[in-house]
Amino acid sequence: MRLRLLTGLLAIICMASPALADGLSPWGVWSDGSELRKSKIQAYSLVPPPGASKLGMTPDQLAALKLAKPKVPAKPVELAQGGARPPIAGAAPAIVALDVDYAPGEVIIDTSGRMLYYMVSTKQAYAYPIAVGKQGFAWTGTETVSKIVDWPDWIPPEEMRQRKPSLPVRMTGGLNNPLGAKAIYLGSSLYRIHGTNDGTSIGTASSSGCFRMHNENVVHLASLVNEGTVVHVLKSLPRGAASQDI
Repeated sequence: MRLRLLTGLLAIICMASPALADGLSPWGVWSDGSELRKSKIQAYSLVPPPGASKLGMTPDQLAALKLAKPKVPAKPVELAQGGARPPIAGAAPAIVALDVDYAPGEVIIDTSGRMLYYMVSTKQAYAYPIAVGKQGFAWTGTETVSKIVDWPDWIPPEEMRQRKPSLPVRMTGGLNNPLGAKAIYLGSSLYRIHGTNDGTSIGTASSSGCFRMHNENVVHLASLVNEGTVVHVLKSLPRGAASQDI
């Protein structure tokens, strides 16, 4: 009786699970399932540590990834606002004795001395401190004043914008505008005698070829010159042209 019961039970097991009948484990391999349990443990070890992102990266790793990404340059502003345009009163500089062979009413720019002179007479001139072109941008020659503009717009040349892509395409006149309160244009060139809202630059070689003056000084100079005024840009004053306050 017991033999029949055992035989029947074995038959039921063989019909329900061929794998067990062939000596295989329920997991279909010659094993007790330890490999599968091991693989589950290994998979669990890949879970990101506390504080990690969904990508499995820590905050420090994400920050490093962001730094490694190339930055797309921002599109320059088409029209920037120059700000307020307060009234600026002209201020006359000192008059000096200047022994040079230039006519009254002409302008002489001493690049190395970083001074601009307006000839009052054949031997006297107003002496304005200026900023001049930095190395590689200085120039010499003779031009005439072509126009005078109050609070001029600033349009950076394409070469300048290539060097500094963040510059605006155009900026209206105002206290934020690097051309200051007035600009005296020289012929058909890109060069100007203009004011500046950064007085600390006066006396330096820091421009791209233009000549900067204090706003009060450029307003005074603009009251003396007009279209057609001759401007001589020199590397230095002629030898023996000593100047002094009078």
